[in-house]
Amino acid sequence: MIRSTIRGAALAAVLAMIPGVSLAATWSDTFIGYRYGTQFTEPNIKSDIKKHIVQFGHASGYAYGQNFMNLDVLLSDKADPAQGGDTGATDVYLTYRHQLHLGKILDRSFAFGPVKEVAITAGFDLSTKNTAFAPRKRMAVLGPTLKFDVPGFLDLSLLYTVERNNCGLSVCSTAPNHNSHGFDPYLILNAAWGIPFHAAGMPMKFQGFMNYITPKGRDYFNVKTKAETLVRTSVMLDVGQMAWGAKNTLWLGVGYEYWQHKFGNHGKPGVNTRSPTLQLELHF
Repeated sequence: MIRSTIRGAALAAVLAMIPGVSLAATWSDTFIGYRYGTQFTEPNIKSDIKKHIVQFGHASGYAYGQNFMNLDVLLSDKADPAQGGDTGATDVYLTYRHQLHLGKILDRSFAFGPVKEVAITAGFDLSTKNTAFAPRKRMAVLGPTLKFDVPGFLDLSLLYTVERNNCGLSVCSTAPNHNSHGFDPYLILNAAWGIPFHAAGMPMKFQGFMNYITPKGRDYFNVKTKAETLVRTSVMLDVGQMAWGAKNTLWLGVGYEYWQHKFGNHGKPGVNTRSPTLQLELHF
C-alpha cells in the first residue's frame, strides 16, 4: 500500500511537468555542467578511478511549487571497466524531484523560526551502468521538506524511500540471491543548498547536497547493509559576470565528493570515496 502511494506520488510529479497539466513557470534555470576527478571509487575495485562527468540540470518554479531534474553521465577510466573490459564504464543517473509548497496551496503561512515554507517532496531516481554487475536502479521517494529563509536556498527533507535494483552476475541468480532485488524501505535525510556570497568582491556560490541514508536490509548477497553518507559540494566563481557582465552564465570552481559505505556496502575495497573535483557550469 505504501509503495503504491509513493509510486503514485512520483507519477503525479512527472505529470506536473507535462504541458497542459503543469502551471506556467515563474522562474527557471537550466545548465550543462562538467566535473572531473581522479579519486573516485567503486565497490570491490581497489584502485582509484578517474571520471569525466557530463551533467544536465534544470530547476523551475510555478505558482504552487517547483521542479528539479538532474542527469549525470559518468565516464570512468579502465579501472572501472565496462562489460567486456575494453573500455571504461558509462553510468547514467537521472534524478527528479517535485515540491508542492503547502503555504501556497492552502493560502496560509507555515513559517516558523528560520523556516519560511513547508513542502511535500516526491520524485524518483533511475540509473543504469554497462558493467558486468549491470545495476539498474529504480527508486521512489516521498516526504516533507523544510525550506529555510536564507539567501539562495536551503532545503531539509526526510524522504521515505523504496528501491529495486539489479545484479547481472551469475552468483546473484542463485538462492537466496537473485538478479532483481528489492531492498527494505528506508529513510533519506537530505539537505540541499545553493548560497550566493562575495569574497574579495568576487561573485561566488556555495552549493551541494548531503544524503544520510539509513540501512536498507540485506543486499544481493544476503549481507546486511550499513547506513551511508553522501556529500557532494562545490564553491563556484561567476566567471561570466566578472569577464563580460553576464550574470549566472559561466561558472568555474572546485568541489569535493565524500561517500561513506557506498550503496550500503562495507568491509570491502572501494566503498568509501574522498574525491576533489574540478567543475564547470554553463547556464542558459
